[in-house]
Amino acid sequence: MQITEHIASLSEEGRLLAAAAEQAGPGASVPTCPGWQIRHLLRHTGMVHRWAAAFLTEGHTAYHPDGGEPDLDGAELLAWFREGHRHLVRSLEEAPADLECWTFLPAPSPLAFWSRRQLNETTVHRVDAESALGGPLTPVSTARAVDGIDELLTGFHARPKSRVRSDKPHTLRVRALDTAATWTVRISEDPPQTVRTAGEGSAEHADCELSGTAEGLYLALWNRLPLTAVTLRGDRAVARLWTDNSAVTW
Repeated sequence: MQITEHIASLSEEGRLLAAAAEQAGPGASVPTCPGWQIRHLLRHTGMVHRWAAAFLTEGHTAYHPDGGEPDLDGAELLAWFREGHRHLVRSLEEAPADLECWTFLPAPSPLAFWSRRQLNETTVHRVDAESALGGPLTPVSTARAVDGIDELLTGFHARPKSRVRSDKPHTLRVRALDTAATWTVRISEDPPQTVRTAGEGSAEHADCELSGTAEGLYLALWNRLPLTAVTLRGDRAVARLWTDNSAVTW
């Protein structure tokens, strides 16, 4: 996906998140984030938006802490969230292509990193907000879902911070049936190693395979849909190893 596509999608995802949050109300429970209410979701996501925008506008070349979550609620909190989201979108739109600032995952450029990262951050939390309403979720396109799976498997869980580990080696295959993408995830005592291939993918034996639409896999791997939303073949314990240990902070 192109940077401009990421930014345009981020703009829409933030609007959808705010609309769902407003409809649900600040005290509504968020079933995809146990213990959270909509107010917690807005405070967290709004804080992340401002934190990301600061790298873009202030050019921090090393890690810079966030400003913390606000003690706001109700209409004031919703307005604060919307303003922070608009500021993030503007900051991405106005950032120069050769921007230099801190990032924490491999990317072609800092601007490519932050536009992609904030799109996936906001999409996942938009799903959280819509889950509080109990109705259908706004669809995620196949291209965006594939891009999001890539970021999760080859970015986040390639880092030393990943807790998806096992004393006994396992291979997890992720197959998107509506596209040519297949990911083979090798789990060991070290951070997972993921290789993406096209078509049927690697002929290597997989202990467990998850297959389904790219959207279903994206949301299941981010633990926003249950594993029953996709097809599981093989050792269910390998899938549980993922769901029990794959939660990402940042």
